[in-house]
Amino acid sequence: MDFTALLKAVFALALTLGLIGLGAVALRRFGPDALARLSQPKKLRRLAVTESLVLDPTRRLVLVSCDGQEMLLLLGEGRVLAEGVPPRDAA
Repeated sequence: MDFTALLKAVFALALTLGLIGLGAVALRRFGPDALARLSQPKKLRRLAVTESLVLDPTRRLVLVSCDGQEMLLLLGEGRVLAEGVPPRDAA
């Protein structure tokens, strides 16, 4: 067995393992039910983060909208520190 045949065999093995790896990544990303997820209509989302403001490295103000009502949350240290409903502007 000469060097070129050995090099071809190593290259073919690397190519085969790479294709198997790409197939595994694609299957994990898209999953077996990917076509079913694409064909279903999107549901309306009830919860949305309207705006977020970083106060310091540990605290953040988040304006959350749920079913048309907004709530202001002060988040920090892995928990909700304060919550309240902001007043609506007259404008």
